[in-house]
Amino acid sequence: METRSSLQHLVRDKLGKAKFVVVSNREPYMHRYKGKQIEWVVPVSGLVTALDPITSATGGSWIAYGSGDADQAVVDHKARVRVPPDNPSYTLRRIWLTQKQVEGYYYGFANEALWPLCHLAFTRPIFNSDHWKIYHEVNQIFADAVAEEIQDQPAVIFIQDYHFALLPKMIKERAPQAVIAQFWHIPWPNREAFQICPWGEELLEGMLGNDLLGFHIPYHSNNFLETVDRTLESKVDREHFSITKGGHETLVRAFPISVDFKAITNEASSAAMKTEIVELKKALGLENVPYIGLGVDRVDYTKGILERLEAVERFLEQNPQYVQKMTFLQIASPSRTHIDQYKATNDEIKTLVDKINTRFKKGSWKPILYLREYYPQKALRAFYRMAHFCVVSSLHDGMNLVAKEFVASRPDEDGVLILSQFTGAARELSEALFINPYAVDEFAQTIHQAIEMPAQERKKRMATLRHVIREANIYTWAWNVIHELARLKPEAGKGSQK
Repeated sequence: METRSSLQHLVRDKLGKAKFVVVSNREPYMHRYKGKQIEWVVPVSGLVTALDPITSATGGSWIAYGSGDADQAVVDHKARVRVPPDNPSYTLRRIWLTQKQVEGYYYGFANEALWPLCHLAFTRPIFNSDHWKIYHEVNQIFADAVAEEIQDQPAVIFIQDYHFALLPKMIKERAPQAVIAQFWHIPWPNREAFQICPWGEELLEGMLGNDLLGFHIPYHSNNFLETVDRTLESKVDREHFSITKGGHETLVRAFPISVDFKAITNEASSAAMKTEIVELKKALGLENVPYIGLGVDRVDYTKGILERLEAVERFLEQNPQYVQKMTFLQIASPSRTHIDQYKATNDEIKTLVDKINTRFKKGSWKPILYLREYYPQKALRAFYRMAHFCVVSSLHDGMNLVAKEFVASRPDEDGVLILSQFTGAARELSEALFINPYAVDEFAQTIHQAIEMPAQERKKRMATLRHVIREANIYTWAWNVIHELARLKPEAGKGSQK
C-alpha cells in the first residue's frame, strides 16, 4: 500500500533533478472573489490528490487553464503563482483563453466530438472543422507554455486527458530531451468506432509523441493498439504493449486510477460526520425512511441516470411493499450546460423524476429526491454513509471513482454497491452487485437483492471491496506511473545526473 510519503520518496529518488511538469485543463488551485476579498479553493479532483504531492516534491510546475474570476489578480507578469497558497512548493502557470477558444476547444471538440466518440453511449459525435482548428490552436498554446517552463533542461511532462491529444507530439518536436507521458482518463473506443473521426490520424500521431501512454484498463490499451495498427504505418508490438513510429517508441500501459482511501475513511469515521448525517436526514425528511438508495453523478448522458430511475420505478412496481419505505436520492451536479445534449439529458431526467414521483407519491413521501446541485466532499461522505445501497449505472465509463469513494466512505463495512459492468471499476470491485443498465427488469431485481441482503453478507462483501481500494489507492496509481517513467528514460533519474 503506497502513501503520500512513499510517493514523494519515490519521486525524489527516481526523477532526481529532472523538472516535473503537469499539464491539465483544470487547475489544482483556483482563486476567486468573495466580496472584495480573494479566496483560494481546491477543485474536487482525484487528480490533484495524486499529482499535487509529486509536483511539490520536485518543486516543479503545473500548467492549466485559469478559470477562477480572481486568477489573474494573483499571478506575476508571466502568469505564474506559487502554490499551495498556504505552503508554496511549486509553480502554477495559468493559461488564459478567450471565450471563443473555450467554446471551440473545451465545449466543442473535446466534449462534443471526443467525449461521445470515446463513450459507447449512442450519442452522435459532432465534428466541426472550426472546433478542430481551435482545439489545435489551444494545444499549441499549451505546448508553447511547456517549452517556456522547461527550456532545454531534462524534464518529465505528465499530460492529462483527452483535451490534449495533439500536445505530446508538439512538445516532443520542440523538446526531444523531455520524457512525455499522458494519462487518458476516459475509455478508448474500438477501431471501427474511432474511424469515423475525420482527423483520426492527426490525433493518433499527436498521442504517439508520448513515451508512455496510460489508460485505466487493458481493454482500452488493446483498443488503442488495434486502432493504431489499422490506421497508421507503424510497428505495433502487442506482446510488450508498445508502438514504434518514425523510430520513436511509445509504451502503452494500464494504470487503474483510485481514491485517497485513508483520507476518505478518516473523514467518514469522524464524530462530525455523525452530526452531518443527522442534519442531512432531517433537512431531506428522511428520519423515518428505512432504506435509502443513492446515485452521485454529473448530469451526463453516459452515466445511465435515466436507466437507473427506470429501474427504481420498475422495482416499486414489482415490490409495492417498499412504497414509503425506500427513497432514492439522485445527486446530479450540473455539467457542460453549454452543450445541447446535456441540456436535453437534464430535461429528460427531470421529466422522468416528476412522472415517477406523481405515480407513487403518498402524503409527504416521494420515491425520488432529485438534488440538482453541487455538494462539498463532507456532505457527500455523509450521503455515502447513510445510504443502504449506492448505484453506479454508467453506460460506459473509463473507471468511475464514485464507486470507489462509496466503498472508502464505509468504515462500518456496511452498504451495497450496485455497479455497471461497463465501468472500468467493475474489473477490480468483484464483490459489487453487477448490472447491465439497459436490462431494466434485472436491474430492478438487483435493487431488491441489495435491500434484502443479510447483514453478514453485506459486511463480507464490503470488507473485501475496502481491502482492494486500500491496497490500490490513488498513491499506488501515481507510484506505478512514476516508476514506469523512471524505467523509460534513465537520464531522467538520479543515477544518471552528471
